Amino acid sequence: MTSDDLQAVTACVSDADRVITNAQIVQRLSRDFYWYSPVLKKLLDDKVAEVVVQPVSTAEVVKVLACCYARGVPVTARGAGTGNYGQAIPLHGGVVLDLLRMDAIEEITGDGVAVVEPGVRLGVLENAARAVGWELRCYPSTIVKASVGGFLGGGSGGIGSVAHGGLRSFATVRAVEVVTMEAEPRVVLHKGEAVHEVLHAWGTNGIMTKVWLALTPAVAWAQCAVAFASFDAAFDFGEKIACDEAWMKRLVTVFEWPIPSCFTSIANVTRSGQALVFLMIAEAQLEQLRAAAEAAGGEVTLAAPYSGLRTVPLLSDYTWNHTTLWAMKQDSAFTYLQCGFSASQARRQFAVLKEKFGDELLLHLEFLKTGTGEVIPAAIPLVRFTTEERLNEMIDFCRSIGVSVANPHSNSVEGGGRYREDNIQLLTKQRYDPRGLLNPGKMVTFQPQ
Repeated sequence: MTSDDLQAVTACVSDADRVITNAQIVQRLSRDFYWYSPVLKKLLDDKVAEVVVQPVSTAEVVKVLACCYARGVPVTARGAGTGNYGQAIPLHGGVVLDLLRMDAIEEITGDGVAVVEPGVRLGVLENAARAVGWELRCYPSTIVKASVGGFLGGGSGGIGSVAHGGLRSFATVRAVEVVTMEAEPRVVLHKGEAVHEVLHAWGTNGIMTKVWLALTPAVAWAQCAVAFASFDAAFDFGEKIACDEAWMKRLVTVFEWPIPSCFTSIANVTRSGQALVFLMIAEAQLEQLRAAAEAAGGEVTLAAPYSGLRTVPLLSDYTWNHTTLWAMKQDSAFTYLQCGFSASQARRQFAVLKEKFGDELLLHLEFLKTGTGEVIPAAIPLVRFTTEERLNEMIDFCRSIGVSVANPHSNSVEGGGRYREDNIQLLTKQRYDPRGLLNPGKMVTFQPQ
């Protein structure tokens, strides 16, 4: 960017303080949690924007995009930077568009739809929703920091997905307003199935400025930890709870030992050498769950009401990809994969993987409901990283035995395994970003017009 470019961009916002050029701050806001992957760390460590712009309205977003389009300046959207794949890291400098100041909760409708700006923190929305009888259908383990826009742009599911599926299922996202990257940017409303044109596209084909997110009635929850002598017993119990609709649940997670040994701050709920199951269950079913766990040979090591995101300990802080973080704190050689197992063949697939890789791959399962209504054991297994070639061998082997892999070591929408096979994300980019200035390099099948 030239000094003229910077001056022009600065003129697009009402307060020059929201155009950041301080090198340290720009570098921090050019980062996410890409370093979970040793492959991405090597690839992205030196990538940084030239300036950060913090709009406070859709009108300012429109002005910034029009200015950058005219000058050929790349723009990379940023939420809270809690993603793990380098989604928010600019490959070609330019502007990072930091949307966290657009954080209004405009409305929670009577039928449970939150109308929000993209910078709203998911934890703030969860608390606001529960105050009026609703709660999020699903959220990542980074709920306290993560933003709605970032979650829609780069996330897929989380706590709650065992009952309500992921973000792209069951009309959880009702509508999304996006701004296009054209000479005269348009504000376009995507409703119903059209939301899939921009979901999980990493901000490569439009900038989200408003979201309509479906909620679910709030439940009085409890959380529970159960230790089992074997992984098989833990999986059997977790699967039974996850798949039986009689149980009202928000989380069912199964850990192979020694993963629980990484949870040093909650060592009291773990048992040495034993597999562990974490659950969020309706408080009204807690005693029934305790009885079921003990009947299955488990030891209930924690059973307590859940009083919100300040609950101590908060078991969800150790699930989904927070599990990987805890493991990396203990051993920096750990990284992870993202896998989907067959509901009917999972036990065979586990056995084949363990026979092939042993403790090089440790099983961490998160049950979730698919778009067809089937509950499957998804997984975020820990992997002891040695080389990229060995990592790719693991991925190829998983796929060869019917285990799907959304590759978290790829820095493109297509490579991450969440790309739409009907190409609607690509077609949308061709319409909304013809010069390829939105997060360039992250949708590799796109060719600028």
